[in-house]
Amino acid sequence: MIQNPILPGFCPDPSIIRVGDDYYIANSSFEWWPGVKIYHSKDLKHYEQLPSPLNRMSQLNMVGEGDSCGVWAPDISWDGEYFWLIYTDVKTRTGGLFNTHNYLVKSKNIRGGWSEPVYLNSSGFDPSVFHDTDGKMYIVNMINNFKGILVQEYDPVQECLVGEAKNVFPGTGRGYTEGPHIYHIGEYYYLLMAEGGTGYDHMVTMARSKSLWGPYEEDPGNPVLTSDMENPDELQRCGHADIVCTQNGEWYMVHLCGRPPKGSRQCVLGRETAIQKMVWNEEGWLRMACGGNFGQWETEEPEGIAECIFPEEAGKDYGRDDYDIEILESGKYDNDIEKDTGKNRSSEYLDIRYTSLRQPYDSYTSLTERPGYLRLYGQESLNSCYNVSLVARRQMERHVQVETCVEFTPTCREQMAGLAYMYDTGNFYLLVKTRDEEFGNQTLDLKSPAKLRLIKSDHFDVTDVVQEISIPEETPLFLRVVTTQEGLYAKFFYSLDGKEYKELAELPTKILTDEQSDGFTGAHFGMYCHDMTGLRRYADFDYFEMKMC
Repeated sequence: MIQNPILPGFCPDPSIIRVGDDYYIANSSFEWWPGVKIYHSKDLKHYEQLPSPLNRMSQLNMVGEGDSCGVWAPDISWDGEYFWLIYTDVKTRTGGLFNTHNYLVKSKNIRGGWSEPVYLNSSGFDPSVFHDTDGKMYIVNMINNFKGILVQEYDPVQECLVGEAKNVFPGTGRGYTEGPHIYHIGEYYYLLMAEGGTGYDHMVTMARSKSLWGPYEEDPGNPVLTSDMENPDELQRCGHADIVCTQNGEWYMVHLCGRPPKGSRQCVLGRETAIQKMVWNEEGWLRMACGGNFGQWETEEPEGIAECIFPEEAGKDYGRDDYDIEILESGKYDNDIEKDTGKNRSSEYLDIRYTSLRQPYDSYTSLTERPGYLRLYGQESLNSCYNVSLVARRQMERHVQVETCVEFTPTCREQMAGLAYMYDTGNFYLLVKTRDEEFGNQTLDLKSPAKLRLIKSDHFDVTDVVQEISIPEETPLFLRVVTTQEGLYAKFFYSLDGKEYKELAELPTKILTDEQSDGFTGAHFGMYCHDMTGLRRYADFDYFEMKMC
């Protein structure tokens, strides 16, 4: 059986294709860089992460964009020669007046060589590419303010939209019609949509027509997929889907889901990707193979496909060996270089699973200035939407332990470095080393002790959780966060020798959830440094360890 979710922790809005014996899933990345996460599978059960396609600022510039803006709901497709990726860059999402710009890139190799973007339109978000059986291409997107589904032909030679744009379907009336995909199967054009909003009323609906342009009749069995909200132990928030046919003729649906802890509606893991086996009934409508329409924790494996575990997944223990750590594995975000999973202290690039905010980390990190360490040069504070020095990993399970070791010599209170546990610019915890002196009044000999602070930001209300602690200046500082079994709380620790840890506080993770933050991403742990004096004082991180407890 395949266990859900197949892509845990902040992997929303999945789009899936099959090319021969290979399956690829693309997920939204929002304000996290690089843009769009792509995963590869041979068996729909095990996955490896590939280089992201949007890895140049010329393809995607999110500097200054607000929380949960950026890349929404990408769609990946293949026409037999090119891979196509269409995506929305959301500039603003306030007051219903969303600024949503849709772009298209292509590549002959899914692992690299992606083109510069072609601008399409700004009429809505969640675009997809439909390749009809006659070879024509069409762009499909929802219309802003959820007014229906727009279809327009795309000319790949002229690289522009052509012909009339038409609203082919207004939605089923369940609200928030978005995430459209069109498939030409047999005599019908099938329109798959997300409706009900991306929260606990989320669902997948369907309609069909014998013409691309409609009229579309609604599936009488809608919703095709949703969640059993009366049973909180079941998979929740199921919606926003795409379908794929295996090489042996079986059908599967990948979809967004959420895993709130028992008795809670706090998705600290954000929106994730699950999969369900599907069948077509006698009337030609898509149904869950297990019956019903509730997302399930497990589904049948495809027939005739051998299990394929990738080396990275098989060895993924997130541990350290004498401080040889993940951040020193190479995984260059380059069009022509694939990820090397071997450890390499001379590497100039972070592991492919690390991410940064709104722009590449290159301008503020170094793995060569001090070999064996990640150096972060401080910039703006974490509540900025512009230049933040953070290298992070998404939280993938509720019960985790995260640890790092930092060496940092701050001269004033405007300089901080340490471990961040964060959701967005307004909601985070910081366990950091800093100093009490005001900038301009500090002494050169730094006779006063450095300070350890545990800072909480709840909707931009920034407070110290505990009284600051004096710590030695030169000693490396070990920092640790351990979440409780259900993920509802996090314990914060520090150590001066890496052996004896002292607990500072146990704090709720509610501020790091979709529900509390009104966002679409998920919690992240990261190495962090800021220097609000503009002097870019740096911090050196010896290792970064994430363990699933």
